Amino acid sequence: MKSKKKYIVFASLVLALSAAVYINWQLSGAKTPQSAKELGAASYVSATASASDDEVQQTAALSNESKSYFSAEMTKRQATQDKIIDDAKEIFNLESSSDADKSEAEKNVEELLKTFTIQDSIESIVKAKGFSECLCYISEQGVSVIVPKSQLDDTSVLIIDDAVVTHYEVDYDDISVIGA
Repeated sequence: MKSKKKYIVFASLVLALSAAVYINWQLSGAKTPQSAKELGAASYVSATASASDDEVQQTAALSNESKSYFSAEMTKRQATQDKIIDDAKEIFNLESSSDADKSEAEKNVEELLKTFTIQDSIESIVKAKGFSECLCYISEQGVSVIVPKSQLDDTSVLIIDDAVVTHYEVDYDDISVIGA
């Protein structure tokens, strides 16, 4: 008699659990409003808070302005880099150039390519951290990083500083973060 009750209780628990799973499955398939927050949704630690529709529209309007700025600056920088490399190629190709001039030009090109690579790495890291656009300039005075002004806050400055310091040996005081 005792074992029959045990099996009946066990069967009823299995049946109740099965019913709960089925109901949960049916309800989770239902559409929820977009503004409802999903419980248990994963997010990155460095992610920014979600924006309202008005903020998204303002950011989109600013981003068109920002995109044209960043596009123009990237074009200027690429033209400057191409000119420097072309000048170095001319020195290599000139027969009247001395070996000292050629070695100096080679050294300068290697240094520039290293700088370009570091700039690109920093830009890629900053974009991977959630910024839509980024420009990085390395000079003797330090490192300047330009990001959209709408995405700039105290936390983002720390994120950018960290990205720069991990890829380039520079003091935090020599890093400038600029909103455009």
